[in-house]
Amino acid sequence: MDLGFGGKNADSPLFTASIGKLFTTTCILILENENKLSFDDTIDKYFDNEILNGLHIFNAIDYSRKLTISNLIFQTSGIPDWFEECDGRKKMLEGDQFISWKEKINGVKKKKPFFKPGTRTRYSDTNFVLLVKIIEKITGMPMTKVCNEWIFLPLGLSNTFLPTENDKVPNAYYKNRSMNLPKFMQSAAESGDAVTTARELMTFIKAFFNGKLFPKEMFSKLSKYGQLQITMSVIQYGGGYMRIPLNTITTLYMGKGELLGHSGATGSFAFYYPEKDLYFVGDVNQLSNPSIPIILVMKLAMKI
Repeated sequence: MDLGFGGKNADSPLFTASIGKLFTTTCILILENENKLSFDDTIDKYFDNEILNGLHIFNAIDYSRKLTISNLIFQTSGIPDWFEECDGRKKMLEGDQFISWKEKINGVKKKKPFFKPGTRTRYSDTNFVLLVKIIEKITGMPMTKVCNEWIFLPLGLSNTFLPTENDKVPNAYYKNRSMNLPKFMQSAAESGDAVTTARELMTFIKAFFNGKLFPKEMFSKLSKYGQLQITMSVIQYGGGYMRIPLNTITTLYMGKGELLGHSGATGSFAFYYPEKDLYFVGDVNQLSNPSIPIILVMKLAMKI
């Protein structure tokens, strides 16, 4: 069923925001399947001292060179989030500006990590900024080209792209304020965030969960879930995607099954509901409250 609002329809452009982490996860899995990386790789294999020095020092112990790809993709690194905890959101709301990946890393280094790697789960965009750089290091290609060749072209996604300079991007809303953020969205593409449409996002999410981009059995490596920080409510995190259990106190234990996929800070969402073999994709285009798409998809699943 296609539903539109505000003059938009299934073919109108939308910004995926963090749904783009599924693109990054896809590329990591393809490389892992080709034995070009391992989840157990420590990141000092891919980054020099300029990036690693001071990246993760917790309780006077330097874990910077002990962080693994697994820590990044499962959100167990403890590294602060450049967007929410290092003024990324603040800079975005102040006006359109490009924030380079080194600016993000330097901002993160000024904050204290939250825990020893591997001991807890905490959502951080920074983890996926690092994963994208690892993908680029291994392939020798920019992430824009990797996604085009490995995901967008094979699936026929002609209206999906990682924004680069001069690309036209959709406006985003913060409450009633319409914001044109081409520079900021270009910098967000450094963690895999893209422009797409609901129709093409549906094509991708089906391919992601049905083994069209990497062997489906690889999900056994991803389906270990950790509870995210309290501000993210019931959301758990596996290997590169969110899990929302529906049989919890939040739903008064009336829901069945789980939702698997991702939401984005702009109000975008892409989830699979295995219980009914259904997919939900769309965008409420609202930056002020990232819980809106989560609540919406949970309600949709509960109504079915």
